[in-house]
Amino acid sequence: MREMTKGSNAALSALSDNTGSVIVSLGWSSPAGDGDADVSVLLLGPDGKVRSDADFYFYNNPVAADGSVHLLDKTPTEDGNEDRISFDLTVVPPEVDRVVVAASRYGGAHFGELDDLRVTLSDAVGEHLLRFAIGDPGKVSAIIFGELYRRAGEWKFRAVGQGYDSGLAGLATDFGVDIDDEEEATGTGDDAEATTGDDDAEGTAPAATPEPTGTGEPVGLPSDAVSEPDPAETLNAVPAPRRTTDEAGPRKPAARPRTAKKRATPPSAPQKSLGENDSWRPARLFPLSTLKSDRDREMRATSVLLSVMTQVPRFGRRLTAAFGAPSGRMETFTEVTLPHGDTPRRPDGVIRIERAGKLWTALVETKTNGNALKADQVQAYMDIAARRGYEAVITLSNDVALEGSPLVDVRIDRRRKHQVALWHLSWAEVAHQAQLLIRHEGVGNAARTWLLQELLHYLQHENSGCHGFQNMGSAWVPVRNGINDETLCQGDPRALEVVENWERLIRQVCLRLGGELGQKVLPAQRVRRGTDHGTRRAQLADQLCLEGRLQAQLRVEEAPGLLTVGADLRTGRLRTSIEIPAPEQGYPLTWAKRLVRRLAEAPADLHVETLVEGDTLGPRGTLERLRPEPADLLPKNGTQITGFRLSLLKSMGSTRGNAESGFIRSVDDAVHRFYKTVVVHLDEPVRRRTPLPATADVTR
Repeated sequence: MREMTKGSNAALSALSDNTGSVIVSLGWSSPAGDGDADVSVLLLGPDGKVRSDADFYFYNNPVAADGSVHLLDKTPTEDGNEDRISFDLTVVPPEVDRVVVAASRYGGAHFGELDDLRVTLSDAVGEHLLRFAIGDPGKVSAIIFGELYRRAGEWKFRAVGQGYDSGLAGLATDFGVDIDDEEEATGTGDDAEATTGDDDAEGTAPAATPEPTGTGEPVGLPSDAVSEPDPAETLNAVPAPRRTTDEAGPRKPAARPRTAKKRATPPSAPQKSLGENDSWRPARLFPLSTLKSDRDREMRATSVLLSVMTQVPRFGRRLTAAFGAPSGRMETFTEVTLPHGDTPRRPDGVIRIERAGKLWTALVETKTNGNALKADQVQAYMDIAARRGYEAVITLSNDVALEGSPLVDVRIDRRRKHQVALWHLSWAEVAHQAQLLIRHEGVGNAARTWLLQELLHYLQHENSGCHGFQNMGSAWVPVRNGINDETLCQGDPRALEVVENWERLIRQVCLRLGGELGQKVLPAQRVRRGTDHGTRRAQLADQLCLEGRLQAQLRVEEAPGLLTVGADLRTGRLRTSIEIPAPEQGYPLTWAKRLVRRLAEAPADLHVETLVEGDTLGPRGTLERLRPEPADLLPKNGTQITGFRLSLLKSMGSTRGNAESGFIRSVDDAVHRFYKTVVVHLDEPVRRRTPLPATADVTR
């Protein structure tokens, strides 16, 4: 295999007799374990431009109709990804002079964050012919790795290694592609030039002298890597500058390529099963039918989770970043035996991450179902980790840790120079991170998406034992009875236990809602500065004894207000509500009509209340009654309106568990129903009777 240098070229026919079709592979590695890029191909004519937008092949247009170009799936490597592109050079149209192979990154990422950038070319039988390694690319978001070009009737390959600051949109635009993502093209230089040249002899290729680098200009080749170019070939190698807006000529068609990336998400509706009847179950990667004991569940759950963390680096990084772990190459192990006095210990798992030759190690202790963590067991792992120089111990269970209140009390020897951190992870948090990646963010690889789907199916199955917080505790029934018969006294420790479990439940509800929405959902706790968490919970426990109500507020990203959920243990009813402020401009009647129009699809039993200044109660009514008469929301005495409160009521579950009739399930369902049937409509724009002018700036 020939190693190429930047600017060099080689004739394919001199390397193999099977170059009618070739495979070009672009690869890289990521120190963070989650870095990735997307490949693209451009077919250029003699003028250095695409013949039409159809000559631009990328993730939204991966296959040429004539079979000349086919972007294949990503292939995971030991420390990164490799993207392969299949070229059938025998069917490339004769008017195509060059085939440019590039890659790009998104979201502010640049190639300087990746290592081992390389491009290889293989012939039809899979033999590697060429390899070109790119050194330090700098902070560029797109790179031309190389190009295939015709010369004297035969195909050659040139190693380019040229960077662009303007990403895929800027690169494509410079070669004549009229993209649809106008915001991505904004700020690109108008005089950007590619600096690739050609020399018919083997060796170094000529290059055009680059213009001063701007926002959208490519980074040129170094001057010591070029030779004196032939004028005619240099003219053919340098792409023409982009047309100015004043230049005459026909405009591009309206249908333009979109460089907005498609996410790797599962289909919205499952395909119809080919099974003969409903009793047939599809084969799963992680079977659950053989799980008979808690020990089996713990071993299986640990192995499944840790293995998926290594195979889906972005997922693994999401779970370990909060524990202070570095970003790097991850390896996981199960059932590791470690010496500890006379009795060796076997933690459920071990996570090791390598970064710059250094290791970060964490021991993992797992519990499933309602099994609680054992203090002596965790203490032993803390001692082992301290002696061996490990960084952390991670506990994993269905319980949810509370801020300022550890699940397990362990003794930490402050005299040790090396301190071990103790972290807790809930199975609900694991499912939350998997949901975010599958439904909203993607992992850039169909196989990895499928792995996450299988993990999520495993966690949500009733036999896995990984269902998250699912029991309000033994104090739930006595506290409810004490509230009903008015015998519950302030200071009762059982009330404090219920308050703590209520907080755990709310944190889990936030995780589940956030996973579905793809947005941050966090508990909003209003406490005075300097008040510790124990004092705050004690105050809430006394309030529960007096009023018989539990209440919490959720802050949903981009929602118009805080979402409040309350449980009245006296009446057995749940109330979910949101307060929205009154508009700063307009008339009160207009506000009322607009609100009712926005809630056209909301439940008819939705309660709407007008909020007014002072302690006075404003008008209220159900949406069903207010739809024909929105003016009923206006105060009769002309009091200033400050906002509106929307509420839904439902019966709450009575049992302490997570069954259909349980309290936990009823709270979760109430929050999700309220958001999906009420809150989502508050963000939708109101339809106007007349369309906006074509020149209107609708983003303001």
